[in-house]
Amino acid sequence: MTAQKLFDVFRNSGLALIVMLGLCTAFAIGAEAEERRAALVIGVADYTTATDLKNTVNDSNLMGNTLEKLDFEVTRLQNPTLAELRAALDKFAFEAETADVALVYFAGHGIEFGGQNLLLPADVAPKNRSEVAQQSVSLDDVLAAVDKARQLRIVILDSCRDDPFLNPDGSGQITLQVEGDPNAAASGGLAKPSPDRGTLVAFAAEAGAVAFDGEAENSPYALALSRNLQKENLEIGLVFRSVRDDVLRTTFNFQEPHTYGSLSGNPYFLAGETAASNTVADRDDRKTFWAALKSDDEQQLLALANIGDTRALKGLAYMRLNPESDRFEPSRAVELLQKAAEEGDPEAQFELGRLYERGIGVPQDVDKATELYWKAADQDFADAINDLGFLHFQGGLNIVRDPRKAIELFQRAADLRHPEAMFNIAALIDDGDVPGRSPDDAARYLYDALRSGNQDVLNLLSEQPRMFKQSTRRALQLVLSEKDFYEGAIDADFGPGTQRGLRRAYGIEE
Repeated sequence: MTAQKLFDVFRNSGLALIVMLGLCTAFAIGAEAEERRAALVIGVADYTTATDLKNTVNDSNLMGNTLEKLDFEVTRLQNPTLAELRAALDKFAFEAETADVALVYFAGHGIEFGGQNLLLPADVAPKNRSEVAQQSVSLDDVLAAVDKARQLRIVILDSCRDDPFLNPDGSGQITLQVEGDPNAAASGGLAKPSPDRGTLVAFAAEAGAVAFDGEAENSPYALALSRNLQKENLEIGLVFRSVRDDVLRTTFNFQEPHTYGSLSGNPYFLAGETAASNTVADRDDRKTFWAALKSDDEQQLLALANIGDTRALKGLAYMRLNPESDRFEPSRAVELLQKAAEEGDPEAQFELGRLYERGIGVPQDVDKATELYWKAADQDFADAINDLGFLHFQGGLNIVRDPRKAIELFQRAADLRHPEAMFNIAALIDDGDVPGRSPDDAARYLYDALRSGNQDVLNLLSEQPRMFKQSTRRALQLVLSEKDFYEGAIDADFGPGTQRGLRRAYGIEE
């Protein structure tokens, strides 16, 4: 690349366009990629000091079998020590980077302590309550293990059982020690989590409550989960809604499962013919699959929308933006997105901004569009930040061209793992346009963009590696070598060995 190049991005499309010395080459993401699903299934029943549990290993076996039927690559872990549990999470975190879906299921003792949700390994043996945190893994540790999956991240905790370190009268069996709050108490259940956007955390029982182990071979929650995950053409959000209804019914309303977090507006299907939508790359095409829901499922969405569920509002809006559907009604889509935007949903703000920018379902208003993009960006919605970077780089929507501001925005979106922004900032670093950043930084962004599953990046690095300077190419080879994807010389020559390393980093094993 040269400092004279103009680096551009097609907004809202997932296509990267490099314009260099008047030569334009575009690389489109393939629409028929193969989906990869990965799961880590953990069951802990035999505890060294805590109360043994009857069904947790049975439940993990049931879930492992269920997920394998759904084409997950399942890693099973039963009665692990703390060291084994941590090692398994570290290994899974790396594998999950090239998975479209990463799921962790944990059945065992889980408690809340000092505001943290803690999952207890088999060898937990605390002398006082402060040691419980040191001898367990936290929900944050588990969330980190799924964090870089490409499409969907799910953590399921069938672990809200009675605190094993409390006496029947509720008093602690071991001394409670919480720094700064010596009188704080742990609850019998788990605390309400706050997972990042795009991640779903499912509890077998609502925060602060306990779940039943069950009188049969499996817990009520595990049975309901296994059954509903396998239902064909049922969108993932409605899967967990159906699990909730089943558990309430079988426990006579004593146990109510809950989900936390915010999935993206893209529909996702685990089973049935609609699962083909999961591999559609263009996000607008992907959203049209909301129209594939059965009428009963649409009624479920309507019921959720009526109580302010923003994902349901978005799903209903996307149904009405599909011109090939008999539900096509852009003005109604605007109303639905407006409700979700008013609730503070950044994706709804961004999508509503797109409608105002284009004048779809509402009179065109570019100033309103820009206002909505900034509202979404202020909540770290990476698509909005990257688009605003483009607008500042090129000028548009009454925004004056400001390359310095564009670089700031691209870098911010890149640090949120937005694939196109990671490539953008790597290219700008390579050109020397980002003060304080080196070829090593550019290489790291390119590697992360590869790991994110961006086909454009793989194509560009494979077919036009010399658009990057030698120093950046060497730095990328070094990263590939450190990650055991490449064993050749660090020479900036992207020959067959480096090409193979790029594909392996992307997730293509040969």
